[in-house]
Amino acid sequence: MSFKNKHYQPESLSEKAALLVTRLLKKTLNLFYGKHLAKRAMLLETIAAVPGMVAGVSNHLKALRRMKDDGGWIKELLDEADNERMHLMIFLDVTHPSIFERIMVMSLQFIFLIIYGFIYLVSSKTAHRIVGYFEEEACNSYSEYISKIQDGTLPNQPAPQIAINYYQLPSDASFLDVLERIRDDEAEHRDKNHEFADSYKNKQLPAHQS
Repeated sequence: MSFKNKHYQPESLSEKAALLVTRLLKKTLNLFYGKHLAKRAMLLETIAAVPGMVAGVSNHLKALRRMKDDGGWIKELLDEADNERMHLMIFLDVTHPSIFERIMVMSLQFIFLIIYGFIYLVSSKTAHRIVGYFEEEACNSYSEYISKIQDGTLPNQPAPQIAINYYQLPSDASFLDVLERIRDDEAEHRDKNHEFADSYKNKQLPAHQS
């Protein structure tokens, strides 16, 4: 996959609100580990692992309740959640967080789960748009990380074994190789969530949601 930087220009008030929420969230994360990119990525993935599961479970229950096909959304959303979970596992292996940091990770997950779950119930379109913007920022953050390794500001250490196994990389792969794979994943999630939001916006939904 060839990475391309993209930005969805907000049109409606809800989309502008989604972008605002994303930027506020980014500023909050930067307060903790703005200059420590690996730990910032760990916090980023802590939150990123939540939306796909919330949306997947929500669509699963809708499909059961309405007894109609989900249009393939459930698998895509759960695959997204699992992919983001693996990103978190990779960065936990790299950062070796303290007990305090692990408690903070679990607290952020719990808080974001409640907030995002509420948003998804109120407006699934806005929820997916938030994730689309969130993934845009994730792509920007990983591009910054990649650039700092490429220009020598940060060392290019060997890839952790968990990442080599997950991405089926050669044994001599570097952490730069891993970051590029993760950024490609985030770009895919970015595009897919904006597509989901557009489906709600244009009322082109699977049968169980129409």
